Amino acid sequence: MKNPAGAECALYYEDFARGAALQECRAARQPGSAEWRPDVCAGCAVPGILKANGSARLVIEISIARGLLRRRPRVQVRASCSAHGGPLTDPYTGCQACNAEADDLLRRALD
Repeated sequence: MKNPAGAECALYYEDFARGAALQECRAARQPGSAEWRPDVCAGCAVPGILKANGSARLVIEISIARGLLRRRPRVQVRASCSAHGGPLTDPYTGCQACNAEADDLLRRALD
């Protein structure tokens, strides 16, 4: 679904049918995160990460830092792998262990 910033994001949901006015981000939020608002989507990296990394094992948590002096809030993204644990160094490329497993599986299939 397209978020308010115009990017496709699987974690954004909206419902305006039959008079409803529901907009929400379904990404897990870290403790102490500010409240989500639709304008937060403009500076969020999650749509790009989801587009680059289609792993079903990808776990994304966001933290929204309040903007100072009416600036747009900052979104910090923390990504991890549900199979191997630990934070990912580059969420755009995914878990190195999962990538190695996929490479091995592909090599065996082609041999």
